[in-house]
Amino acid sequence: MFYKPAQGHGLPHNPFNAIVAPRPIGWISTRGAMGDNLAPYSFFNAVAYVPPQVMFASTAAKSDREGTKDTVAQIRETGVFCVNMVTRALIDAMNATSAPLPAGEDEFTAAGIAKAPCETIDCPRVAEAPAALECRVTQIVPLLGAANVLVLGEVTGVHIRPDCLNGGRYLPPDRLSRLGYKDYAAITETFALDRPPGG
Repeated sequence: MFYKPAQGHGLPHNPFNAIVAPRPIGWISTRGAMGDNLAPYSFFNAVAYVPPQVMFASTAAKSDREGTKDTVAQIRETGVFCVNMVTRALIDAMNATSAPLPAGEDEFTAAGIAKAPCETIDCPRVAEAPAALECRVTQIVPLLGAANVLVLGEVTGVHIRPDCLNGGRYLPPDRLSRLGYKDYAAITETFALDRPPGG
């Protein structure tokens, strides 16, 4: 089949949601004047090595946050955020934090998630996350479409849970990813692949 997104796809569910997959989940924590916030974003990835940088996109709005969501509102306020990585063991807690709670209601508390302090920014992180990336915003970019916003940040601190280091490599028990629709995958099978010479 072929379709032009502007003209619709005619299917029961939007195929674009599942075509670019798997996507890592950035479980973004922030702190602002209204308190702490935690929410998952599957439009998330790393974008550069040196200095290390990440991005995520927010694609919806809440009526109590003036055209955006709690995460972006608090990042605009403070200029910092933390990306917590997710494993299969944390999926229920992660999913619980996707609920549209009123602004100012703490998802850590609502979902029973333990907080830990960040070192380089004033922000909480998920204590049980296999890794967490402390970030300072470098750009907030409006995207096409209502409430679509891209946030880019420089990683200023990295937390790795001790049991996720093996032989000097980051090796969590699995990596949770979004496949689209309501589908997720816990990636456990990995393999090494050498690049061509000079690659």
